[in-house]
Amino acid sequence: MGGYLLRRLALMLPTLFGIILINFTVVQFAPGGPVEQALSELRGRGGGVLERVTGGAGEVRQADPTLRGAQGIDPAVVEEIKRAFGFDKPAHVRFWEMLTGYLRFDLGQSLFQGRGVAELIFEKLPVSVSLGLWSTLIIYLVSIPLGIRKAVRDGSSFDLWTSGVVLVGYAIPGFLFAILLVVLFAGGSFVQWFPLRGLLSSGLENAGFFTRALDYLWHMVLPTLALVIGGFASLTMLTKNSFLEEINKQYVVTARAKGAGEQRVLYGHVFRNAMLLIIAGFPAAFIGILFTGALLVEIIFSLDGLGLLGFDAAIRRDYPLMFGTLYVFTLLGLVMQIVGDFTYTLVDPRIDFESRG
Repeated sequence: MGGYLLRRLALMLPTLFGIILINFTVVQFAPGGPVEQALSELRGRGGGVLERVTGGAGEVRQADPTLRGAQGIDPAVVEEIKRAFGFDKPAHVRFWEMLTGYLRFDLGQSLFQGRGVAELIFEKLPVSVSLGLWSTLIIYLVSIPLGIRKAVRDGSSFDLWTSGVVLVGYAIPGFLFAILLVVLFAGGSFVQWFPLRGLLSSGLENAGFFTRALDYLWHMVLPTLALVIGGFASLTMLTKNSFLEEINKQYVVTARAKGAGEQRVLYGHVFRNAMLLIIAGFPAAFIGILFTGALLVEIIFSLDGLGLLGFDAAIRRDYPLMFGTLYVFTLLGLVMQIVGDFTYTLVDPRIDFESRG
């Protein structure tokens, strides 16, 4: 396993490089870059941005023909903004400087927030980790036993009505269910049993651990429900189909013929084979909920997490923040894939990645 781990770790570098290179190249051709964003903000707010970037130098006079957002602005001011954002350098130089910084885990500075990218990511990380961790945990704890039960009772009334319930839940968009929860339980039109914003109530920053933990769980109820409602269907049906496929194989018939009990057959023989497909999807499921599925839920429940941070960075063309979050997301995704491979060996020790060429 050690050799396989080293090979996977060695492949992470070219994978990261390729993903960042492709995205960096695509972004170079996207209109409305950070320079144009700053110039547009400058035109809309007068001298606020001008003083921040250039120290108050220059009066707005003439257009820079290379930028649509620079109409009516002194070219010297435009060049000063380019220099402040690092766009006075060629693209390949900026790309190389970004890569060398990433090798030192220096993610740079946000162009518009005036703070370090790593600082911003770590500040928002607890919100997204909370949503992703609790949502994935609940989905797996419910879907796997439910899928096994449906496989054992395939074709029964229990199988039919539970399939209908999970498919209806899958058809409801998570953000729509989040709005419904707000209306019903967060003071929308009925009752206010749960808070609507943040992970901790105001005034509890210095409270005891137990009090803060209960308040945190209280805040997590509605956003977690909004995320998990659509996650049951695919995992439940995947678990059911995986167990059905294994149950019909010859080794199960042989185990039953030798007198093995149903629980022994199901959990001693079928379980570890059927669970391989489920484990294979765990890293993607966790990363998907952690970084992509929670954006609208974060907005609805006023949770300032990584999804909202990345969205704002893309809208404002805050390139250091965009690529910094991309780098962290990709790195975590690759690490989770390796963790998934290790979990394979825990479920079925017969799997030997070391023997792969």
